[in-house]
Amino acid sequence: MKKLLLLPLLVLAVLAISSCEKFLELEPESQGIAVENTAADSVLFKSASEAEAALAGAYADFKNEYYQLDYFVNGDAQSDDAYAGADNPANFQIDDYKLDATNSNVSRDWRYLYSTIGKCNTVINNVRSVTDPALTNDRKEQIVGEASFIRAFMYFQAVQLWGDVPLQLKEVKTISAANLDEIYPQIFPARSPQAEVYAQIIADLETALSRVPVTAAHKGFATRGAVNALLAKVYATQEPHDWSKVSQYCDVVIAGGYALLPDYEQLWTLGNENTSESIFEINYNGGAPDGNWGTKMFRGLDWKKFNIPSNDLIALFESENDTKRKNASIIYDNVSGKWSDPHYPQTKYPFINKWRNFQEGSNQNYIFIRLADILLLKAEALNEMGDQSGAAALVNQIRSRVNLGPTPAVTQSEMRLAIEKERRLELAFEGHRWYDLKRTGRAIEVINAVTDHTGQPIGYNLTPERLVWPIPQAELDKNGRLLQNAGY
Repeated sequence: MKKLLLLPLLVLAVLAISSCEKFLELEPESQGIAVENTAADSVLFKSASEAEAALAGAYADFKNEYYQLDYFVNGDAQSDDAYAGADNPANFQIDDYKLDATNSNVSRDWRYLYSTIGKCNTVINNVRSVTDPALTNDRKEQIVGEASFIRAFMYFQAVQLWGDVPLQLKEVKTISAANLDEIYPQIFPARSPQAEVYAQIIADLETALSRVPVTAAHKGFATRGAVNALLAKVYATQEPHDWSKVSQYCDVVIAGGYALLPDYEQLWTLGNENTSESIFEINYNGGAPDGNWGTKMFRGLDWKKFNIPSNDLIALFESENDTKRKNASIIYDNVSGKWSDPHYPQTKYPFINKWRNFQEGSNQNYIFIRLADILLLKAEALNEMGDQSGAAALVNQIRSRVNLGPTPAVTQSEMRLAIEKERRLELAFEGHRWYDLKRTGRAIEVINAVTDHTGQPIGYNLTPERLVWPIPQAELDKNGRLLQNAGY
């Protein structure tokens, strides 16, 4: 009887996060749930084109609000590289380490990530059942690999933001009293320990590695280079770090045909995209159907923008005499009469310069993983394994491109800081800094020491509890099996 009473509530819960249209239009709003309404039919995708469309829908989520805007807010404004800018209180909370469980960015980022996870689950669990001969077995396996890479990418974001998170690997196809015990934990999942989440991320990437192609039409698709690069980053982030695995996967990427561009500026020059340095890059065609509106969030004079370069980062560029990367990363403009800012004068106001096309319908690509990142990660692995000279050679390779001399670092502790600094200067505003500080255990020390343009402490109070985000209150309200992170 209890099952029968609960059944209508479960149906309502699923319907509340789903559309009642045909299956391919069902986009789970939370917890990665996808629901098929034709219980009598076990074949979800009727044709090769439906299966391909489902995979395309998962790829398309790399162009949603999370990856056009929030990815950079979370990685840069949450670090010492940028101030929140603009006028959004939710971003101010992120910038000041004062998040609460009702923060709108926190809620929407959870929904975005789990929505994409749900799409990937649907593809992974159903594509092999397609009977259309136009979809070959080889292509089915490649689709599984690509969807597994996307799911791993999403879970890597989630576990870094929240710590323990629900592991959703199946979609709910039917709801009845008979399968209630089975589907209840899928609809209302508990959080899985971080170790289990990382194990699943690695398993997904290993699945992808044997199935995705070496190259693709452009860098926006899963390739072996992208999979190996993400594996390196995952092994460098999970606890304990596995530096031998980091080194192993970095080596495969480095030997995979990628190359640093001769001029750092070329990375950001319009029309010079999907280069030899790029490993995973989201491609935009521009215009209303496929424009990157995110670039407009970071630069322009029509309203005060997000992610304003910090005084602390500018001071580092200048102290290193790193003019090439500074000029490629930061540009100044006069905003007199438009807005004011406590950090900068109106006559010399900084903007991010890496995204050059900031008009409506921009065709500017976003680079998420590139070779310089992996070379510096390899240097980190070598240093942690005791090879300081090998680490220095890679750091110097990055520095020589921007006409900087060799690093003076010699000892392991000196080299750790040298690599951290080089990653900050090289990868500024690309969404990496916050996660670098977290995984190296340096976030609290660095953030709480940040000063303003006068040299006075800004007064950040980052505590261990604030290294992870709160579980969104809306998710706690509808899922009693979720527990809040400590300190929220």
